[in-house]
Amino acid sequence: MAIEVNGTTIPTDEEGYIEDLSLWSPEVAEVMAQEDGQELTEQHWEVINFLREYYDEYQIAPAVRVLTKQIGKRMGPEKGNSKYLYELFPYGPAKQACRYAGLPKPTGCV
Repeated sequence: MAIEVNGTTIPTDEEGYIEDLSLWSPEVAEVMAQEDGQELTEQHWEVINFLREYYDEYQIAPAVRVLTKQIGKRMGPEKGNSKYLYELFPYGPAKQACRYAGLPKPTGCV
């Protein structure tokens, strides 16, 4: 499988995660969101950028419970809760947001 971004084909696995993390760009996230029928807002980008920073530091994509807790610590309780994150990423905050962020599938996600 693959996605097309600015004339470049980017290989993905069967669940849509990019196979080469170095090929990620904000445009990749935009294309993935469009394919899901979503438009990325500033709130989406806060979570996506947080995930990329988290991955750079820990070399792992966080599961949803860790994501929710860490978002709460950094951005406050109004954003660090499942309801808020599911409104942004209805297909699963950890899975969908990590896919948009160009990260591997989070641990513990089926």
